[in-house]
Amino acid sequence: MAKINKTVALILVTFVALGSGVAYKITSSQNVENQIVQESTVISETTSHTETITDKKEQQKPEENLAQEIKTEENVTESVSKNGTDNEVVNNPVQSTLSNEKMGWYYKPNKEHKLPEVNAQGKILLEMYRGIYHGDSSAKNLYLTFDEGYENGYTAKILDTLKETNVKAAFFITGDYLRRNPELVQRMVNEGHVVGNHTDNHPSLPTVDNTKLEKEISSLSNAFSQQTGAKMQYLRPPMGEYSERTLKLTHEMGYRNVFWTVAMVDWQPDAGTPESNKNTVKERLHNGAVILLHAVNKANADMLGSLINECRDEGYQFRSLNEIN
Repeated sequence: MAKINKTVALILVTFVALGSGVAYKITSSQNVENQIVQESTVISETTSHTETITDKKEQQKPEENLAQEIKTEENVTESVSKNGTDNEVVNNPVQSTLSNEKMGWYYKPNKEHKLPEVNAQGKILLEMYRGIYHGDSSAKNLYLTFDEGYENGYTAKILDTLKETNVKAAFFITGDYLRRNPELVQRMVNEGHVVGNHTDNHPSLPTVDNTKLEKEISSLSNAFSQQTGAKMQYLRPPMGEYSERTLKLTHEMGYRNVFWTVAMVDWQPDAGTPESNKNTVKERLHNGAVILLHAVNKANADMLGSLINECRDEGYQFRSLNEIN
């Protein structure tokens, strides 16, 4: 994939469906190194997960299939920008009448504390297959979720804070996370949190066939049930990538796909400060917000208690995904 030329004379701005925000692909005669994604938007979940994996790939020794998903930020930007025409399943075409057009979840954040604009087609599909991207918006309800690609030493502190503040959250884990951190996963269950499925090896679901997709989800859910005695009911698609086929198949497997309406650039362990991360979340809050945080981020762990208390001071209450119809 060609690298973006920083000195291209033509200015082109197009909306790109990136995982957790509306992004803009920009080329100009000026240096655009830091302009791939505008400050007012949120970097894609695609980038967030792949960079998280990159940061820890040597330390964690992830599965080979997971390692193959690693891309640079520019490559991710370019590949996701082609989502509208990328309908192929790598190495194994899917025999299905359903569309397998790969889409990335995005939303357009606002500071008016209103439900944000999201991918229109994705919204329709989520309604068809009981997906979730927000909860009850008739009152000041919030739904706190964490993605757990790997353990960076902060989950125990996060669980301590949730216990102290009596908040139930959702943790989306991979198979590698379960194998490496069985005690933490058991604690999540014991303390009443939802533990969701983030697949065994973290593939982009539209790129695998039905058999592989089912195995990715079932192998993790079976191992989780054997270890904890609990069941998984919620799925967060890796990299926020999905298609009608994957939504229907996972729905038939008994899962609700969970996306989000509040997120930020927090997948890097040292991204932001406790104050800046807290303020970013608060600026984007709205009734029924599903908040996505990455547990690898130290600032998130440090600011969580303050965020919860300040949200409650503003009249918000924290709810479980289990309370969403």
